[in-house]
Amino acid sequence: MTRHRRRPLSQPRRTSTMLDQINPNAAGIDCGAAMHVVAVPPDRDPNPVRTFRTFTGDLLQLADWLTACGVTSVAMEATGVYWIPVFEILEARGFHVSLVNARHVKNVPGRKSDVSDSEWIRDLHMVGLLRGSFRPTAEIVALRAYLRHRASLIENMSTQVQRMQKALTQMNVQLALVVSDITGETGMRILRDIVAGRTDPQALAKHRDRRCRASEAEIAAALTGHYRPEHVFVLQQQLQLFDVHQDQLAACDRAIQAQLDTLTRAAPAPSTPLPPSRKRRSAHSNEPQFDLRTPLHHLTNTDLSQIDGIGPHTALRLVAEIGTDMTRWPTEQHFTSWLTLAPRNKISGGRLLSSRTQPSANRAAAILRMAAMTLGRTSTALGAFYRRLSSRVGKAKAITATARKLAILVYRSLKGDLLYDDPGADAYDAQHHAQLVRRLRTRATKLGFALVDLETGELIEAVVS
Repeated sequence: MTRHRRRPLSQPRRTSTMLDQINPNAAGIDCGAAMHVVAVPPDRDPNPVRTFRTFTGDLLQLADWLTACGVTSVAMEATGVYWIPVFEILEARGFHVSLVNARHVKNVPGRKSDVSDSEWIRDLHMVGLLRGSFRPTAEIVALRAYLRHRASLIENMSTQVQRMQKALTQMNVQLALVVSDITGETGMRILRDIVAGRTDPQALAKHRDRRCRASEAEIAAALTGHYRPEHVFVLQQQLQLFDVHQDQLAACDRAIQAQLDTLTRAAPAPSTPLPPSRKRRSAHSNEPQFDLRTPLHHLTNTDLSQIDGIGPHTALRLVAEIGTDMTRWPTEQHFTSWLTLAPRNKISGGRLLSSRTQPSANRAAAILRMAAMTLGRTSTALGAFYRRLSSRVGKAKAITATARKLAILVYRSLKGDLLYDDPGADAYDAQHHAQLVRRLRTRATKLGFALVDLETGELIEAVVS
């Protein structure tokens, strides 16, 4: 048998593709934690594959080498966040940079080295077979970073609250049974007295707010417990961490407000005035306490909070994830497909094998799903749509379908094609009833029958509107 010697890892592949080169000035980068392997066209350098460390000086040398090789477009693949520094440096140098999904470049077996990966990425990019992942503008990316950090702060705060609750339970102090939120006004005053050494239940119950449903006697009974020193110490530590996170959250809100001011100063003035708010509830304690609707309206020239299920904070998070330029997606179908909210149809032999939505960690889709979950108890058209589907196909699929409908409304609003006005649940139910009657009438006509109105006894011949 003839033994084929394996090509050394440092030796680049010299064969060229037979496909037409759409991007002849393309390069491929396989990103890693300690080094990046870069491949340029073989005719641009005697050593077309080079390795650069991830230090900033080496990344600048990488950019200089790509410029000297006449590269104008770069595709990179990474599974972590190692691509961000090199992406930003190359983008600042004027290169067209695309971050590609690792799943799209792993379909050919036999490539077991970073050198081969970089060459394969380069070849695919040269013939136009790679699609770059979506990335907003630099200003929106900064806003997105602030909001994602803010979400992590809130998650950490919830962890501190759970640990405070655990310490109270270990002391048999049932504060959560008599107040709706232990971090509210009544709960925080009681907690601060406990960590200060004041554990008299009657004195602690004096902190009761007049809005509490539990009486002062009930609160005093719930606060009678075993105040062991080790549990009080843990409670004190967790309360201090909670206060630190509150201060960090306030600082993060100020940074978000400053970034919004920067974005609005660069954006043109909106062509329409800000409509009245449709939201009657006050802002949640974990939401930013400054005005969000005005800068968002200035930035997007629309008010996304007019859409049911989307409040000002939700609209801000959506804009930070998807940006304001909807031309990045040719149609609303492309947009919902990118969100992985559209069915992923698998057809073979003319038969539909599966239409499940693709699993994804898309943050914008998660925001829309959470917004869809809040619509179930509302007397809105979207709420009626959710209830109709949930009774037929289940809540999980109803949430996905409602989130997709919300995504379409957001896409049309940001594109300037829609000013959303909720018709109401009754109007939606009437429209759905009319559609059912039309379908039944069409089916009955095909079968040689007719529909009869049981109230009047007349045939339903005209199209019901």
